[in-house]
Amino acid sequence: MPVPLPTATTRWRCTLCGNLTRFDVTRSSKVVEYVHLDLAGEPKVEETEVISEAVESVRCRWCNAMDQVELVDRPGVSAADPESAQA
Repeated sequence: MPVPLPTATTRWRCTLCGNLTRFDVTRSSKVVEYVHLDLAGEPKVEETEVISEAVESVRCRWCNAMDQVELVDRPGVSAADPESAQA
């Protein structure tokens, strides 16, 4: 089951141990990259456009729990106040 990404007003929290800061995130992405090859043939990605991205799982680094992560409100940020959401 995909896990919702945090927003400007929310963050992840492990429901098992309370961790708010350390997670292993497995995600799938579909991207278009502009690759520039130098004259020696070495590639360098100069532009990346993300077409789609989904978080597949989030594992807590503290207690190793899977599927125990929820979105919670960030402290001091009001969803009704767009100025504080950008801070």
